[in-house]
Amino acid sequence: MNLPWHLYGMAFIYFIAGINHFRNPRLYLKIIPPYFPNPKALNAISGVAEIILGIALCIPQLSSAAAWGVIALLIAIFPTHIYMYFDPKAGMGLPKWVLFLRLPLQFALIFWAYQYT
Repeated sequence: MNLPWHLYGMAFIYFIAGINHFRNPRLYLKIIPPYFPNPKALNAISGVAEIILGIALCIPQLSSAAAWGVIALLIAIFPTHIYMYFDPKAGMGLPKWVLFLRLPLQFALIFWAYQYT
């Protein structure tokens, strides 16, 4: 079974994003809401999850389960995007409209992943 190029594109995005959790952890630690315990562990867990899911998306026998994993991850990290919108320090200096557009973007990413379940 040939996997479509856009599935590989999605896999690449998550794989690179996962690696970036370890290359630039301060970026991610800054946006984890303070009410979540152990931000360093959460950053590492989400980074490893993105790497594994990115790889698994490319394996036909695992791609459906990986797509469900991506959906779960996107739901789990949604509070981060809300926190970024409401907390100026977490917003990384981005305009409010950009931070607002990131919220529905999560739903678009969920829909994209759902196409492979």
